[in-house]
Amino acid sequence: MKITDQLQTQRFELKYLVSERTAEGVRKFVSSILKLDPNGLNKPNFSYPIHSLYLDSPQLGLYWETVNGNKNRFKLRLRYYDDLPGSPVFFEIKRRQNDAILKQRGAVKRETVALVMAGALPSDDLLVLNEPKHVAALRQFVRLTKERCLQPKARVSYLREAWIHPENNGLRVTIDRNVTCAPHSSLALDTTPRRAIHVFGKFCVVELKYTGRFPLWFAELARAHGFRQCSAAKYVDGLTALGEAPFSPAAEARQRSLDQLLQPKEILS
Repeated sequence: MKITDQLQTQRFELKYLVSERTAEGVRKFVSSILKLDPNGLNKPNFSYPIHSLYLDSPQLGLYWETVNGNKNRFKLRLRYYDDLPGSPVFFEIKRRQNDAILKQRGAVKRETVALVMAGALPSDDLLVLNEPKHVAALRQFVRLTKERCLQPKARVSYLREAWIHPENNGLRVTIDRNVTCAPHSSLALDTTPRRAIHVFGKFCVVELKYTGRFPLWFAELARAHGFRQCSAAKYVDGLTALGEAPFSPAAEARQRSLDQLLQPKEILS
């Protein structure tokens, strides 16, 4: 995957659960306005894999802030796209402030993940995108991890079909399929599903994302396909479906031991 910074740092987003047939109708609609994300070219359903390792406190404080509907909240996650040793890992902060979504992220080489999670900032040669905003994101990530005692809790994986504006990064429409969630309490950044559940069954998650004025054709798209807005929070809905048992101290200790046996040593060092 080509590494470029297409992150919408501040945006609004609308989410919908739809059938595969409706998702195909969405593709037909938006393909006349937006262009396909290059990462989806020549792939089934024009989709590329996304894996996110979500962090939370031992008491699942970030999970409960979402469940309780806190207006100002955040999530921390490590995002990656494959399990190749040379591929980057993105440390991401996703905040919700009232109705707006704010995102920050910094990318590092995979062998640096454990160092950052231990609270240290990598040297310049270990950064994938060595820009002030990315370094600031890593500093903020480390600070929040320490303050809230955050640890790996669950991995969310899915296939994403993304459509983007041909001239700027102000509009995105994404279709996420096969959304799964599994308990994951270690830094083993593999892509093998173990004990994963399908969060939304056979439904796809359609997200309409915009940074400026609400596009009128978004409303037409929603009307034409009978959309009903929902939360579709992959991490939170995944944990709700999994229940509390996989996140007990004993269960997490067993999982970490298994992950260490299966993970290549260079990833964990």
